Amino acid sequence: MFLTILAWSMIIVFLVLVMTKKMQPFTALVLVPIAFTLVGSLAGAYRERVAQAKEIAVSDVTIWDQVRIIGDWTVSGLSKTSTTAIMLLFAILFFSIMLNVGLFDPVTKFFIQLAKGDPVRVLMGTAAVSAMVSLNGDGTTTTLIVCTAFIPIYKKLGLKMMNLGVLLILMNTIMNLLPWGGPTARVLSVLDSVSEQAILNALIPGMGIAILYVMAVAYYLGLKERKRVGIQTLSAEDILALTQPSSPEEEALKRPKLIWVNAVMTIGAVVMLILGTFPPVFIFLMGTALAVLINYRSIKDQKQRISDNAGDALQVSILVLGAGIFMGLFTNSGMSDALASSMIYLIPAQMGRFWGLVTAVISAPGTFFLSNDAFYYGVLPVFAEAGYQYGFTALEIGAASLLGQAFHLLSPLVAFIYLLLNLTGLDMGEWQKESAKWAIGIFVIFIGMAALTGSVPLFK
Repeated sequence: MFLTILAWSMIIVFLVLVMTKKMQPFTALVLVPIAFTLVGSLAGAYRERVAQAKEIAVSDVTIWDQVRIIGDWTVSGLSKTSTTAIMLLFAILFFSIMLNVGLFDPVTKFFIQLAKGDPVRVLMGTAAVSAMVSLNGDGTTTTLIVCTAFIPIYKKLGLKMMNLGVLLILMNTIMNLLPWGGPTARVLSVLDSVSEQAILNALIPGMGIAILYVMAVAYYLGLKERKRVGIQTLSAEDILALTQPSSPEEEALKRPKLIWVNAVMTIGAVVMLILGTFPPVFIFLMGTALAVLINYRSIKDQKQRISDNAGDALQVSILVLGAGIFMGLFTNSGMSDALASSMIYLIPAQMGRFWGLVTAVISAPGTFFLSNDAFYYGVLPVFAEAGYQYGFTALEIGAASLLGQAFHLLSPLVAFIYLLLNLTGLDMGEWQKESAKWAIGIFVIFIGMAALTGSVPLFK
């Protein structure tokens, strides 16, 4: 009971501090879990865990032992996100250098010409491209590609960056349910009697309608932007002016003669990411080294490119490491298990005939407050066993547990959202509130379509 109260208190305090801007995300990710874990140490809540880790008798565990193990749990959490942090470091450096050399200038010019100064076309293009790129199932890649292509357009046309952040995450949320995406793959591994084709057939109707819904959201937001900034009639000279470097220094960094070399290198990196040819960290490490070497021959210029772009890359990397610290302490201390158990045992047995709906509803806060690993490996098996007793199948429970993914990518425990927030310059709390407003629609569509198709019966 104590760990359950501690877990819920920590989550609530963290969210309040971040959303009310009392703390910036990195300090909250580090200090809040350390403070609450320390409370547990002083209360003697970790005796069994420390005894098991140190291979000593429970009676020999002291308060000091329980305080010291906080360091081990922190390092454990860091080890799980360090590879992601390093990958993001080099990914941001790589794409920043590609921006410096002007690789994406033709892409920006193409979309500006296609949009013809109409915000509706820009926002619908944002949603469509986000959906297509999200087919690879990786949020980091989607964020890098979409932001790199569209941020210059939003800036040049004076559009709200919030719309880019919202539309990208909504589309990625939907496409993340494909079988090769993280959450669905975990469901398949836990419920081994469920096939990829079966789970895809159960989810596809809701995903299809949800995509149309997000396109409608993009159209609506585009109309609001059109009303705010108007449709800009752009001549060829205007488009050229919009795509011109803003300063002589920026112009000096361009490498138009090397555009095809850089294009082949970038497309090759993205293809290898999608195919899983090499680990992402290796791809971006090599890509960054080659990009610097090929485009800037002098050592002074190479150092300057890395130095100028390192600030943005470092900010994202330390946020991912902060998320690792949070999860390391939350999981190893037992607070994660306690919170998961509380979700299950608070549900009365009378709700058994509505177990499909219960699972879907619980999966929303469950996958927001917990990592996908914690929810699908810790909570789902218990929900599935209960569901079988109430007459629900593994497929029905598995599909229901994925419907709450409508909100998962808004969680501060998702590493790549810090990349999105950094690139767009958005505040986490404001972005979460704006995105959640539209994510509710996705959640309702998911549940409604699952009920209509019978893939998740609302009651039995």
